[in-house]
Amino acid sequence: MPDQSKLITVPSGKLGIVALKSSEKLGQTVDNYLVKWRHEREHLNTEHLIFNGYTRDSYLIESCCPRFASGEAKGTLSDSIRGTDLYILADVTNTGIEYNLGGRMVPMTPDEHYADIKRVIAAASGKAHRINVIMPFLYESRQHKRNSRESLDCALALQELISMGVSNIITFDAHDPRVQNAIPTIGFENLMPTYQFIKSLLKSTPDLTIDNEHMMIISPDEGAMHRAIYTANHFGVDVGMFYKRRDYSRVVNGKNPIVAHEFLGDSVEGKDVIIVDDMIASGESMLDVCRQLKERKAKRIFCVATFGLFTSGLGVFDEAYEKGLLNKVITTNVIYQNPELFTREWYNSADLSKYIAIIIDHLNHDSSISELLDPSIRIQSRINEYKEKHTISDNFDRPSIN
Repeated sequence: MPDQSKLITVPSGKLGIVALKSSEKLGQTVDNYLVKWRHEREHLNTEHLIFNGYTRDSYLIESCCPRFASGEAKGTLSDSIRGTDLYILADVTNTGIEYNLGGRMVPMTPDEHYADIKRVIAAASGKAHRINVIMPFLYESRQHKRNSRESLDCALALQELISMGVSNIITFDAHDPRVQNAIPTIGFENLMPTYQFIKSLLKSTPDLTIDNEHMMIISPDEGAMHRAIYTANHFGVDVGMFYKRRDYSRVVNGKNPIVAHEFLGDSVEGKDVIIVDDMIASGESMLDVCRQLKERKAKRIFCVATFGLFTSGLGVFDEAYEKGLLNKVITTNVIYQNPELFTREWYNSADLSKYIAIIIDHLNHDSSISELLDPSIRIQSRINEYKEKHTISDNFDRPSIN
């Protein structure tokens, strides 16, 4: 649909996007949106010096991080970035990229992806007007607090990026957003994909009954409770919570093993339940919650998580789907998605590329993004539309930039 923005601010430098190899596909889609919108802004005097280079065929800046056989690498930028408002997009979880290390092909780790971000920043050599890092999965965000003598990896990484000249860090559904306390004077935006999740669920499930008698939102642990409450408030339904009982006398695969999941909440019998969490790693915890909900006679189970890592493969979810333990899994496209996911009947992808493009568009104009951080009005309009039609349209009205 045509661009709906009414601009009253000027851009903060010429827009440039560096989509690292880990986010090439997402970066291309984001770029397509921005090119389309900016060509449609006929009310702007793009011939004015302030808008020099405002409309272009692409805002992507060619970059690469070639590696030597020893594993060492360097960052290069092929285009000029002087005076550019630079946005670096990277997925630190992308294990689908391999490189030659001593004659062996090995997958890139989060450490190596993070190092590539720093290499591109270093390649900019202080020439960019402003540097912004969009890191959907916040690097080392699972190591966000200290227990005994441990490193605080996420806090150190944030401070390192700021010391290199980064002005803004944009991430999605941080494991613990309080980690931004490590950089209190710098822009840190923690975006939530609740609107896109609800849109994906409603569009793909035409027979939901949205009320307390037929639906319930479930938090798989105490850490995800705020996500579950926010979602439940929009649907107007109750919340249930599982809490993990762990064996703190043992460490298995770097964590204390879960002994049992205990449930707190009303009966789920005969209800559709939506499990809301920030990530699916191995899926062990999520699937255990599904089993317990089925034992409590839940009707259908929908698993919703921002990041689908699937570190133990898809087989465990295939088996759970065949047994009727779950009906649908929804994750986003901001991190690497195994191509096999799209062949699974139980999987749906929530597209966040347009959301990222809107965020970049607003930040480049130094415009408020408060309306984007709180999509309550849009969520309610979609839920009301669904209650009336049992489907939703694809239309999306962009908030005005102001």
